[in-house]
Amino acid sequence: MGRKSFFKFTAAVVALGALTACGSLGQFGSPATERPEQYSDPTHPRNIDTTNTIWNAFNRRSNETEVSVNRYIWQASLEVLDFLPVQSVDPFTGVIVTGFGTPPNGGNTYRATVLIKDPALDARSLNVALQTRGGPVDAATTRAIEDAILTRARQLRIADNRL
Repeated sequence: MGRKSFFKFTAAVVALGALTACGSLGQFGSPATERPEQYSDPTHPRNIDTTNTIWNAFNRRSNETEVSVNRYIWQASLEVLDFLPVQSVDPFTGVIVTGFGTPPNGGNTYRATVLIKDPALDARSLNVALQTRGGPVDAATTRAIEDAILTRARQLRIADNRL
């Protein structure tokens, strides 16, 4: 390839680049200001939301999440049911799921699912579901576990106020 051919090729590439940048080849879709207010087809390229960008992940205000779970009931649930192996926890929805375990000085194995559904330190905020390998346990045992969790939660709150 000669020197003259190289310069012709380079000039053609530069001209094509300039033409693409200025002409209709470089424009895909319409600018965001011409988008309709009501979107009829959310999968259409013109209807993509451009206000939510990667930089919003670094915005402090957009990452703040309020947890609506009472922290004393959460801690008390983990302490009272510490003989059960924890399988999963989700402090944002207030769910604690445990595996089967045997309480100290007990013969039966139990599994528990705890739901803390309110930020108040109240009996309505707590829901415990106990199960043995044979099925659900009686309501009195479940109530005793709930009472133990609520009592421990009140103790934790009182101890926290002393600080």
